[in-house]
Amino acid sequence: MRFFRVLGVLIAIVVVLAAVQVVRGAPAPAVSVSAAPKTVPGARPNLPWPSGEEAAVAVQGVGFMGSHGGNQPVPIGSVAKMMTALLVLQQHPLSIGQQGPQITVTPADVQEYQSEYVTHQSVVAVTAGEKLSEYQLLEGLLVPSGNNFAQILAHWVGGSESKFVGMMNAKAKAMGLSHTKYADASGLSSLTVSSAKDQLELAEVAMQNPVFAQIVAEPQVTLPPPEGLVYNYNKEIGHRIGQDVVIGVKTGSTLQAGGCYIFAMQRSIAGKSVVVYGAVLGAGTVTPLDAAISQGISLGSSALSAVHPMRVVVGGTDVGTVVAPWQAPIAVHASSAVTLYGWGGLPVKTTLKEQPLKAPLPSGSAVGTMRVEVGAQSQTVKLISSGGVSAPSLRWRLLRF
Repeated sequence: MRFFRVLGVLIAIVVVLAAVQVVRGAPAPAVSVSAAPKTVPGARPNLPWPSGEEAAVAVQGVGFMGSHGGNQPVPIGSVAKMMTALLVLQQHPLSIGQQGPQITVTPADVQEYQSEYVTHQSVVAVTAGEKLSEYQLLEGLLVPSGNNFAQILAHWVGGSESKFVGMMNAKAKAMGLSHTKYADASGLSSLTVSSAKDQLELAEVAMQNPVFAQIVAEPQVTLPPPEGLVYNYNKEIGHRIGQDVVIGVKTGSTLQAGGCYIFAMQRSIAGKSVVVYGAVLGAGTVTPLDAAISQGISLGSSALSAVHPMRVVVGGTDVGTVVAPWQAPIAVHASSAVTLYGWGGLPVKTTLKEQPLKAPLPSGSAVGTMRVEVGAQSQTVKLISSGGVSAPSLRWRLLRF
């Protein structure tokens, strides 16, 4: 009798355990992305880097294309005036069409102009008592590259050039420009140094300011007497070079810095306006600025030629799986193609957003989305199951652990 009682208890336990196993909820099918591309297909572009100089290039909204020459701090000449202008515009913002406050030229400003003029610096003529608007001072700073206008603006914004330079260095640090150090507002000092990559990044930020972008795109400007008509040292500004148009940004040239050219060039590629930014520092030939401009234009045009609409994901391609522990994994494919601008070798980032799933799941079900990013570009595509997920069988429910 005792045997039968024990047997009955065991049978009851088994029945209870079986009932628990049957009614116990099954895990939901899970989606994973494992076969999405990690880089854009194709070889990285082979660019015509200048020999011996420091250079860098990037495509706006896509990414950094590459650098050459070590990316170390070197003198940058009047390229420094990009930071001067950016800081002025951040402290005293202007909208397109605004002239801003009037600044009165002092006798000290005239004396500074005269001393710089006799030492053959890049200057803009001024007279004591004349009034120049903020916009006119920025034009004189960025187009004919007036060193004395850099100092007038520095005194106006910072109270003194030394205090303004402190503001420039604080801004560079905040922007993460780790190779950049300013010693003056004009860039004449050989202690004002930066790298090609830092200046490229600064130019991208500065060009987002519409007033800055408008001024650096001017081939020439007319300033109040006694100066009058002046021309942009960036002699290619506004010119169409093949398929490209030069839209900015700043030149610089000193004995210590050589020729320096920070450029922005624009091209229409498959109906999209694409802008490339680049920097050439330290061109050191007989005509260093001409050399820097020539090398920059060649580099920018080659970079734009490497940019194409790229098929990053082919529609219908398997990119992952739906996994349910009671059956073999089911392939998941992209519902449509993903085409973004770029070049071979660019990193591709994918982010999965799962959709709540439960079995049974018919074949062809939407199981989530995949966000595909290349640089600042992104596109989202639906993920579709290539097969169905059945409900878990009774045998699987009973035997699972």
